[in-house]
Amino acid sequence: MNIKYQLKVIFFLQFFIWGSWLITLGSYMMRKLDFTGIEVGSVYGTMGIASLFMPSLLGIVADRWIPANRLYVLCHLIGAITLFIAASVTSPFLMMIVILIHCLAFMPTIAISNSISYSCLESQGLDVITQFPCIRIFGTIGFIVAMWLVSFLQLELSSMQLYIAAASSLLLSLYSLSLPLIPTAKNTTEEKSIISSLGLDAFVLFKQPRMAIFFLFAVLLGGILQITNTFGNPFLHDFEKFPEYANSLVVKYPSVLLSISQISEVVFILFVPFFMKRLGIKYVMLISMFAWVARFGLFAYGDPSPVGFVLLLLSMIVYGCAFDFYNISGSMYVEKSVSPTIRNSAQGLFMTMTNGLGAYLGSVISGFVVDHYTTTSGIDWQTVWLVFASYALVLAIVFMLIFKNENPNSQSTTTIN
Repeated sequence: MNIKYQLKVIFFLQFFIWGSWLITLGSYMMRKLDFTGIEVGSVYGTMGIASLFMPSLLGIVADRWIPANRLYVLCHLIGAITLFIAASVTSPFLMMIVILIHCLAFMPTIAISNSISYSCLESQGLDVITQFPCIRIFGTIGFIVAMWLVSFLQLELSSMQLYIAAASSLLLSLYSLSLPLIPTAKNTTEEKSIISSLGLDAFVLFKQPRMAIFFLFAVLLGGILQITNTFGNPFLHDFEKFPEYANSLVVKYPSVLLSISQISEVVFILFVPFFMKRLGIKYVMLISMFAWVARFGLFAYGDPSPVGFVLLLLSMIVYGCAFDFYNISGSMYVEKSVSPTIRNSAQGLFMTMTNGLGAYLGSVISGFVVDHYTTTSGIDWQTVWLVFASYALVLAIVFMLIFKNENPNSQSTTTIN
Protein backbone atom coordinates (compact mmCIF):
# COMPACT_ATOMS: atom_id res chain seq x y z
CA MET A 1 0.00 0.00 0.00
CA ASN A 2 1.20 3.54 -0.78
CA ILE A 3 2.84 4.92 2.39
CA LYS A 4 1.52 8.45 1.78
CA TYR A 5 -2.03 7.10 1.59
CA GLN A 6 -1.52 5.15 4.81
CA LEU A 7 -0.22 8.22 6.63
CA LYS A 8 -3.14 10.33 5.40
CA VAL A 9 -5.54 7.77 6.90
CA ILE A 10 -3.52 7.76 10.14
CA PHE A 11 -3.76 11.54 10.52
CA PHE A 12 -7.42 11.63 9.50
CA LEU A 13 -8.33 9.14 12.22
CA GLN A 14 -5.92 10.65 14.76
CA PHE A 15 -7.74 13.97 14.74
CA PHE A 16 -11.17 12.50 13.96
CA ILE A 17 -10.98 10.92 17.43
CA TRP A 18 -10.27 14.30 19.01
CA GLY A 19 -12.85 16.17 16.95
CA SER A 20 -15.54 13.69 18.00
CA TRP A 21 -15.56 14.95 21.60
CA LEU A 22 -13.16 17.83 22.28
CA ILE A 23 -15.53 20.65 21.30
CA THR A 24 -18.80 19.03 22.38
CA LEU A 25 -18.03 17.14 25.59
CA GLY A 26 -18.38 20.33 27.64
CA SER A 27 -22.00 20.74 26.50
CA TYR A 28 -22.78 17.09 27.28
CA MET A 29 -21.31 17.40 30.78
CA MET A 30 -23.03 20.70 31.57
CA ARG A 31 -26.43 20.04 30.01
CA LYS A 32 -26.91 16.29 30.54
CA LEU A 33 -24.74 15.48 33.56
CA ASP A 34 -25.21 18.83 35.36
CA PHE A 35 -21.49 19.38 35.93
CA THR A 36 -20.43 22.81 37.15
CA GLY A 37 -18.03 25.04 35.24
CA ILE A 38 -15.19 24.12 37.61
CA GLU A 39 -15.90 20.41 37.12
CA VAL A 40 -15.93 20.78 33.34
CA GLY A 41 -12.74 22.84 33.47
CA SER A 42 -11.09 20.18 35.62
CA VAL A 43 -11.96 17.47 33.10
CA TYR A 44 -10.51 19.51 30.24
CA GLY A 45 -7.52 20.41 32.39
CA THR A 46 -6.42 16.77 32.30
CA MET A 47 -5.11 17.42 28.79
CA GLY A 48 -2.73 19.98 30.24
CA ILE A 49 -1.61 17.60 32.99
CA ALA A 50 -0.90 14.86 30.45
CA SER A 51 0.96 17.28 28.17
CA LEU A 52 3.35 18.26 30.96
CA PHE A 53 5.35 15.05 30.79
CA MET A 54 3.82 12.19 28.81
CA PRO A 55 4.88 13.24 25.27
CA SER A 56 8.52 13.48 26.37
CA LEU A 57 8.36 10.30 28.44
CA LEU A 58 6.82 8.16 25.71
CA GLY A 59 9.17 9.76 23.20
CA ILE A 60 12.06 8.23 25.16
CA VAL A 61 10.26 4.86 25.26
CA ALA A 62 9.78 4.97 21.49
CA ASP A 63 13.41 5.93 20.94
CA ARG A 64 14.87 3.14 23.07
CA TRP A 65 12.57 0.24 23.84
CA ILE A 66 9.29 -0.01 21.91
CA PRO A 67 9.05 0.79 18.16
CA ALA A 68 7.04 3.99 17.66
CA ASN A 69 4.31 2.36 15.56
CA ARG A 70 3.80 -0.43 18.13
CA LEU A 71 3.62 2.10 20.97
CA TYR A 72 1.15 4.07 18.87
CA VAL A 73 -1.06 0.98 18.57
CA LEU A 74 -0.97 0.43 22.34
CA CYS A 75 -1.78 4.07 23.17
CA HIS A 76 -4.84 4.13 20.91
CA LEU A 77 -6.04 0.79 22.27
CA ILE A 78 -5.93 2.28 25.78
CA GLY A 79 -7.61 5.37 24.37
CA ALA A 80 -10.45 3.31 22.93
CA ILE A 81 -11.06 1.53 26.25
CA THR A 82 -11.07 4.74 28.31
CA LEU A 83 -13.40 6.57 25.91
CA PHE A 84 -15.78 3.60 25.99
CA ILE A 85 -15.78 3.72 29.80
CA ALA A 86 -16.20 7.52 29.85
CA ALA A 87 -19.43 7.22 27.86
CA SER A 88 -21.15 5.62 30.87
CA VAL A 89 -19.60 7.78 33.60
CA THR A 90 -21.85 10.31 35.38
CA SER A 91 -19.63 11.35 38.31
CA PRO A 92 -17.44 14.48 37.85
CA PHE A 93 -14.53 12.91 39.76
CA LEU A 94 -14.67 9.63 37.85
CA MET A 95 -14.98 11.49 34.54
CA MET A 96 -11.87 13.49 35.39
CA ILE A 97 -9.93 10.30 36.25
CA VAL A 98 -11.03 8.41 33.13
CA ILE A 99 -10.34 11.34 30.79
CA LEU A 100 -6.97 11.86 32.52
CA ILE A 101 -6.02 8.25 31.77
CA HIS A 102 -7.24 8.74 28.21
CA CYS A 103 -5.17 11.91 27.78
CA LEU A 104 -2.09 10.24 29.24
CA ALA A 105 -2.38 7.76 26.36
CA PHE A 106 -3.70 10.09 23.63
CA MET A 107 -1.67 13.30 23.96
CA PRO A 108 1.70 11.61 23.24
CA THR A 109 0.27 10.11 20.03
CA ILE A 110 0.16 13.57 18.44
CA ALA A 111 3.96 13.78 18.56
CA ILE A 112 4.40 10.06 17.84
CA SER A 113 2.28 10.35 14.69
CA ASN A 114 4.63 13.08 13.46
CA SER A 115 7.68 10.93 14.20
CA ILE A 116 6.15 7.94 12.43
CA SER A 117 5.46 10.07 9.37
CA TYR A 118 9.01 11.47 9.24
CA SER A 119 10.49 7.98 9.57
CA CYS A 120 8.21 6.39 6.95
CA LEU A 121 8.74 9.16 4.43
CA GLU A 122 12.50 9.13 4.86
CA SER A 123 12.61 5.33 4.53
CA GLN A 124 10.90 5.71 1.15
CA GLY A 125 13.37 8.35 0.03
CA LEU A 126 10.71 11.07 0.05
CA ASP A 127 11.36 14.70 1.00
CA VAL A 128 9.73 15.34 4.39
CA ILE A 129 9.43 19.12 3.97
CA THR A 130 7.65 18.71 0.65
CA GLN A 131 5.43 15.75 1.50
CA PHE A 132 4.50 16.15 5.18
CA PRO A 133 2.27 19.27 4.99
CA CYS A 134 0.06 17.61 2.37
CA ILE A 135 -0.30 14.61 4.68
CA ARG A 136 -0.78 16.57 7.93
CA ILE A 137 -3.67 18.57 6.47
CA PHE A 138 -5.76 15.39 6.57
CA GLY A 139 -5.63 15.66 10.37
CA THR A 140 -7.45 19.00 10.23
CA ILE A 141 -9.91 17.53 7.72
CA GLY A 142 -10.56 14.60 10.08
CA PHE A 143 -11.19 16.98 13.00
CA ILE A 144 -13.70 19.00 10.96
CA VAL A 145 -15.48 15.90 9.58
CA ALA A 146 -15.88 14.54 13.12
CA MET A 147 -17.36 17.82 14.34
CA TRP A 148 -19.81 17.88 11.45
CA LEU A 149 -20.78 14.23 11.94
CA VAL A 150 -21.50 14.64 15.65
CA SER A 151 -23.40 17.87 15.00
CA PHE A 152 -25.51 16.74 12.05
CA LEU A 153 -26.41 13.51 13.86
CA GLN A 154 -27.55 15.63 16.83
CA LEU A 155 -25.16 13.87 19.20
CA GLU A 156 -23.58 16.93 20.83
CA LEU A 157 -25.55 16.34 24.04
CA SER A 158 -25.21 12.56 23.91
CA SER A 159 -22.65 10.08 25.19
CA MET A 160 -22.68 8.61 21.66
CA GLN A 161 -19.94 11.10 20.78
CA LEU A 162 -17.63 9.18 23.12
CA TYR A 163 -18.65 5.83 21.63
CA ILE A 164 -17.84 7.20 18.15
CA ALA A 165 -14.44 8.38 19.40
CA ALA A 166 -13.82 5.00 21.06
CA ALA A 167 -14.68 3.08 17.88
CA SER A 168 -12.44 5.39 15.84
CA SER A 169 -9.59 4.89 18.30
CA LEU A 170 -9.95 1.11 18.07
CA LEU A 171 -10.02 1.32 14.27
CA LEU A 172 -6.87 3.47 14.25
CA SER A 173 -5.13 1.05 16.62
CA LEU A 174 -5.85 -1.86 14.28
CA TYR A 175 -5.03 0.08 11.11
CA SER A 176 -1.68 1.18 12.56
CA LEU A 177 -0.57 -2.46 12.55
CA SER A 178 -0.20 -2.13 8.77
CA LEU A 179 2.59 0.44 9.11
CA PRO A 180 6.19 -0.68 8.51
CA LEU A 181 8.22 -1.42 11.64
CA ILE A 182 10.20 1.57 12.93
CA PRO A 183 13.36 0.35 14.71
CA THR A 184 14.39 1.81 18.04
CA ALA A 185 17.55 3.90 18.19
CA LYS A 186 20.84 2.60 19.54
CA ASN A 187 22.28 5.51 21.41
CA THR A 188 25.33 5.24 23.65
CA THR A 189 24.81 8.71 25.12
CA GLU A 190 21.60 7.69 26.82
CA GLU A 191 21.86 9.89 29.90
CA LYS A 192 22.36 13.05 27.89
CA SER A 193 19.58 12.10 25.49
CA ILE A 194 17.09 11.53 28.30
CA ILE A 195 17.85 14.96 29.76
CA SER A 196 17.44 16.54 26.33
CA SER A 197 14.23 14.64 25.63
CA LEU A 198 12.70 15.86 28.86
CA GLY A 199 13.59 19.42 27.94
CA LEU A 200 15.65 19.96 31.09
CA ASP A 201 18.65 21.47 29.29
CA ALA A 202 16.35 24.06 27.69
CA PHE A 203 15.80 25.73 31.06
CA VAL A 204 19.03 27.62 30.39
CA LEU A 205 16.85 29.83 28.18
CA PHE A 206 15.34 31.42 31.29
CA LYS A 207 18.70 33.15 31.88
CA GLN A 208 17.93 35.35 28.87
CA PRO A 209 15.39 38.06 29.83
CA ARG A 210 13.67 38.14 26.45
CA MET A 211 13.24 34.35 26.32
CA ALA A 212 12.10 34.25 29.95
CA ILE A 213 9.39 36.82 29.16
CA PHE A 214 8.46 34.91 26.01
CA PHE A 215 7.96 31.63 27.89
CA LEU A 216 6.00 33.39 30.64
CA PHE A 217 3.58 34.70 28.03
CA ALA A 218 3.52 31.22 26.47
CA VAL A 219 1.91 30.05 29.72
CA LEU A 220 -0.46 33.03 29.93
CA LEU A 221 -1.53 32.71 26.30
CA GLY A 222 -1.68 28.92 26.51
CA GLY A 223 -4.49 29.36 29.00
CA ILE A 224 -6.54 31.19 26.39
CA LEU A 225 -6.32 28.35 23.88
CA GLN A 226 -8.55 26.00 25.91
CA ILE A 227 -11.28 28.49 26.82
CA THR A 228 -13.39 28.26 23.68
CA ASN A 229 -12.62 24.53 23.29
CA THR A 230 -14.14 24.05 26.74
CA PHE A 231 -17.03 26.52 26.78
CA GLY A 232 -17.67 27.61 23.17
CA ASN A 233 -20.13 24.79 22.45
CA PRO A 234 -22.06 25.11 25.75
CA PHE A 235 -22.38 28.86 25.06
CA LEU A 236 -23.99 28.28 21.66
CA HIS A 237 -26.28 25.57 23.03
CA ASP A 238 -27.59 27.96 25.68
CA PHE A 239 -29.36 30.06 23.03
CA GLU A 240 -31.91 27.24 23.04
CA LYS A 241 -33.38 28.87 26.15
CA PHE A 242 -34.59 31.80 24.03
CA PRO A 243 -37.79 30.84 22.13
CA GLU A 244 -36.88 32.99 19.11
CA TYR A 245 -33.54 31.15 18.73
CA ALA A 246 -34.55 27.60 19.74
CA ASN A 247 -34.79 26.33 16.14
CA SER A 248 -31.89 28.35 14.72
CA LEU A 249 -28.99 26.71 12.92
CA VAL A 250 -26.65 27.99 15.66
CA VAL A 251 -28.51 25.94 18.29
CA LYS A 252 -29.08 22.89 16.08
CA TYR A 253 -25.56 22.64 14.65
CA PRO A 254 -23.14 24.62 16.86
CA SER A 255 -20.18 22.38 16.05
CA VAL A 256 -20.60 23.10 12.35
CA LEU A 257 -20.32 26.80 13.11
CA LEU A 258 -17.33 26.23 15.40
CA SER A 259 -15.60 24.15 12.71
CA ILE A 260 -15.11 27.35 10.70
CA SER A 261 -12.45 28.14 13.31
CA GLN A 262 -10.43 25.12 12.18
CA ILE A 263 -10.96 26.00 8.52
CA SER A 264 -9.69 29.49 9.30
CA GLU A 265 -6.53 27.99 10.82
CA VAL A 266 -5.66 26.39 7.49
CA VAL A 267 -5.88 29.78 5.76
CA PHE A 268 -4.07 31.96 8.30
CA ILE A 269 -1.12 29.60 8.67
CA LEU A 270 -0.09 30.68 5.15
CA PHE A 271 0.33 34.28 6.34
CA VAL A 272 2.59 33.54 9.33
CA PRO A 273 5.96 33.51 7.46
CA PHE A 274 5.06 36.75 5.64
CA PHE A 275 4.34 38.67 8.85
CA MET A 276 7.22 37.09 10.78
CA LYS A 277 9.74 38.32 8.22
CA ARG A 278 8.34 41.84 8.10
CA LEU A 279 7.20 42.54 11.65
CA GLY A 280 9.11 40.18 13.95
CA ILE A 281 7.77 38.01 16.76
CA LYS A 282 6.64 40.87 19.02
CA TYR A 283 4.13 42.36 16.62
CA VAL A 284 2.98 38.99 15.27
CA MET A 285 2.16 37.90 18.83
CA LEU A 286 0.47 41.24 19.48
CA ILE A 287 -1.73 40.63 16.45
CA SER A 288 -2.58 37.26 17.98
CA MET A 289 -3.46 38.79 21.34
CA PHE A 290 -5.70 41.45 19.80
CA ALA A 291 -7.30 38.72 17.69
CA TRP A 292 -8.13 36.89 20.94
CA VAL A 293 -9.69 40.11 22.25
CA ALA A 294 -11.82 40.19 19.09
CA ARG A 295 -12.64 36.47 19.36
CA PHE A 296 -14.07 36.85 22.86
CA GLY A 297 -15.60 40.30 22.24
CA LEU A 298 -17.49 39.03 19.19
CA PHE A 299 -18.70 36.05 21.22
CA ALA A 300 -19.97 38.45 23.88
CA TYR A 301 -22.26 40.29 21.46
CA GLY A 302 -22.99 37.47 19.01
CA ASP A 303 -26.27 35.58 18.86
CA PRO A 304 -28.38 33.68 16.28
CA SER A 305 -30.09 36.87 15.02
CA PRO A 306 -28.99 38.04 11.53
CA VAL A 307 -26.60 40.68 12.87
CA GLY A 308 -25.50 38.54 15.81
CA PHE A 309 -24.78 35.60 13.51
CA VAL A 310 -22.40 37.77 11.49
CA LEU A 311 -20.55 38.57 14.73
CA LEU A 312 -20.32 34.87 15.59
CA LEU A 313 -19.07 34.10 12.09
CA LEU A 314 -16.41 36.81 12.37
CA SER A 315 -15.35 35.33 15.70
CA MET A 316 -14.76 31.96 14.01
CA ILE A 317 -12.71 33.58 11.24
CA VAL A 318 -10.64 35.60 13.71
CA TYR A 319 -9.79 32.41 15.61
CA GLY A 320 -7.46 31.24 12.83
CA CYS A 321 -5.37 34.39 13.21
CA ALA A 322 -5.46 34.23 17.02
CA PHE A 323 -4.29 30.61 17.09
CA ASP A 324 -1.76 30.52 14.25
CA PHE A 325 -0.12 33.88 14.92
CA TYR A 326 0.72 32.69 18.41
CA ASN A 327 1.16 28.93 18.21
CA ILE A 328 2.93 28.64 14.86
CA SER A 329 4.94 31.87 15.07
CA GLY A 330 5.98 31.02 18.64
CA SER A 331 7.35 27.66 17.53
CA MET A 332 9.19 29.31 14.63
CA TYR A 333 10.64 31.94 16.96
CA VAL A 334 11.98 29.29 19.32
CA GLU A 335 13.40 27.37 16.36
CA LYS A 336 15.48 30.28 15.08
CA SER A 337 16.43 31.73 18.47
CA VAL A 338 18.26 28.79 20.04
CA SER A 339 21.32 26.72 19.31
CA PRO A 340 20.80 23.46 17.38
CA THR A 341 22.17 21.61 20.43
CA ILE A 342 19.03 22.44 22.46
CA ARG A 343 16.53 22.92 19.63
CA ASN A 344 14.43 19.83 20.42
CA SER A 345 14.48 20.57 24.14
CA ALA A 346 13.43 24.17 23.52
CA GLN A 347 10.50 23.06 21.37
CA GLY A 348 9.52 20.60 24.10
CA LEU A 349 9.67 23.38 26.68
CA PHE A 350 7.49 25.63 24.51
CA MET A 351 4.87 22.89 24.14
CA THR A 352 5.00 22.12 27.87
CA MET A 353 4.42 25.77 28.75
CA THR A 354 1.61 26.19 26.20
CA ASN A 355 -0.25 22.87 26.02
CA GLY A 356 0.74 21.71 29.49
CA LEU A 357 0.87 24.32 32.22
CA GLY A 358 -0.96 27.03 30.29
CA ALA A 359 -3.77 24.75 29.09
CA TYR A 360 -4.31 23.32 32.58
CA LEU A 361 -4.49 26.73 34.26
CA GLY A 362 -6.73 28.09 31.51
CA SER A 363 -9.20 25.20 31.77
CA VAL A 364 -9.48 25.34 35.55
CA ILE A 365 -9.54 29.13 35.98
CA SER A 366 -12.06 29.61 33.16
CA GLY A 367 -14.28 27.12 34.99
CA PHE A 368 -14.15 29.34 38.09
CA VAL A 369 -15.12 32.37 35.96
CA VAL A 370 -18.09 30.57 34.42
CA ASP A 371 -19.32 29.40 37.83
CA HIS A 372 -18.88 32.91 39.27
CA TYR A 373 -21.27 34.32 36.68
CA THR A 374 -23.77 31.46 36.96
CA THR A 375 -27.07 32.18 38.71
CA THR A 376 -30.36 30.36 39.06
CA SER A 377 -31.44 31.88 35.74
CA GLY A 378 -28.38 30.61 33.90
CA ILE A 379 -24.90 31.72 32.86
CA ASP A 380 -24.21 35.37 32.06
CA TRP A 381 -22.21 34.49 28.95
CA GLN A 382 -21.77 38.08 27.80
CA THR A 383 -19.95 39.02 31.00
CA VAL A 384 -17.92 35.79 30.88
CA TRP A 385 -16.66 36.52 27.36
CA LEU A 386 -15.95 40.17 28.23
CA VAL A 387 -13.84 39.00 31.20
CA PHE A 388 -11.81 36.78 28.87
CA ALA A 389 -11.52 39.59 26.32
CA SER A 390 -10.27 41.95 29.04
CA TYR A 391 -7.69 39.37 30.11
CA ALA A 392 -6.38 39.10 26.54
CA LEU A 393 -6.30 42.91 26.23
CA VAL A 394 -4.30 43.31 29.45
CA LEU A 395 -1.85 40.66 28.23
CA ALA A 396 -1.43 42.53 24.95
CA ILE A 397 -0.73 45.85 26.65
CA VAL A 398 1.76 44.38 29.14
CA PHE A 399 3.51 42.38 26.40
CA MET A 400 3.77 45.45 24.21
CA LEU A 401 5.43 47.38 27.02
CA ILE A 402 7.95 44.82 28.30
CA PHE A 403 8.91 42.61 25.34
CA LYS A 404 11.66 43.85 23.03
CA ASN A 405 11.39 42.88 19.39
CA GLU A 406 14.25 41.50 17.32
CA ASN A 407 15.08 43.20 14.05
CA PRO A 408 12.56 41.72 11.59
CA ASN A 409 14.81 42.66 8.66
CA SER A 410 17.70 40.56 9.91
CA GLN A 411 18.15 37.11 8.45
CA SER A 412 18.53 35.43 11.81
CA THR A 413 18.47 36.20 15.49
CA THR A 414 21.22 35.60 17.96
CA THR A 415 21.09 31.97 18.97
CA ILE A 416 21.02 31.01 22.62
CA ASN A 417 23.01 28.03 23.84
